[in-house]
Amino acid sequence: MLKVLKAGFYTTIQDAGRFHYRNKGVPVSGVMDEISVFKINSLLENEESAAVLEITMTGPTLIFEKETYITLGGAKMLATLNNLPIQNYKVYTIEKGDILSFGKLEKGFRAYLAVKGGFASEEVLGSRSFYQPITKYNRLTDNDAVSFSVQQDFQPKISEIKVASFLNDSVLEVNKAPEFDILTDKQLEEIFSRTFTVAHENNRMAYQLSETIQPHTFSMLTSATIPGTVQLTPAGKLIVLMKDGQTTGGYPRAVQLTDKAICILAQKKGGDSVSFKLI
Repeated sequence: MLKVLKAGFYTTIQDAGRFHYRNKGVPVSGVMDEISVFKINSLLENEESAAVLEITMTGPTLIFEKETYITLGGAKMLATLNNLPIQNYKVYTIEKGDILSFGKLEKGFRAYLAVKGGFASEEVLGSRSFYQPITKYNRLTDNDAVSFSVQQDFQPKISEIKVASFLNDSVLEVNKAPEFDILTDKQLEEIFSRTFTVAHENNRMAYQLSETIQPHTFSMLTSATIPGTVQLTPAGKLIVLMKDGQTTGGYPRAVQLTDKAICILAQKKGGDSVSFKLI
């Protein structure tokens, strides 16, 4: 078991996501930054879908009640293992009673913790990803316990990697979305020439951008959306749907973020700047 001594701001269990249920209104969910998670699961030679802890802004304090191996990735938080500093993208051996803590957030917004074999929380509709009301809880709380299998004598093929970080990247590459062609030249110019500020209204469901562009009076039927869909409200506000975002929406779908752009945006917090680039 992994015992949660302090849960941090918003710590959840996430895996690759929950698929084939969007027609029933169930979001994909899953890790927000899949690039970072792929790297840490690869170091531990886990399956790509292995569940990890997603740690947002303020990290937890955790005690391991059995042996395993861990790797951290994503945002840079001042992490310590038994009060000794550890780094991202490196495999560490864990003994029973070891304590993992997180300190100051230095760069990025979401960090990830992987264990050898993945976390073994309850699977609902083919995924371990937290999302109420599909799952009982929406986040970990103090004194929770998370299961994993004891692991001993693991000898990783690669124990450490140097990662070209995208935590400083701010350009979000996008493709045209279904209503792209109904936008005016002025609206398109504003989307692709301006720098936008991430609003403090951001979470796993959606990111709002503070600046507005030219308003519109378009009306449309409610239509399908996916993670990375950028909606344009009548008031000219841009809303980027993320992994827990709704499956349909009634606002024009202006552009669609690439998978990498979703990961870049997932590492931004309120006050950070981004811009769009059409590819």
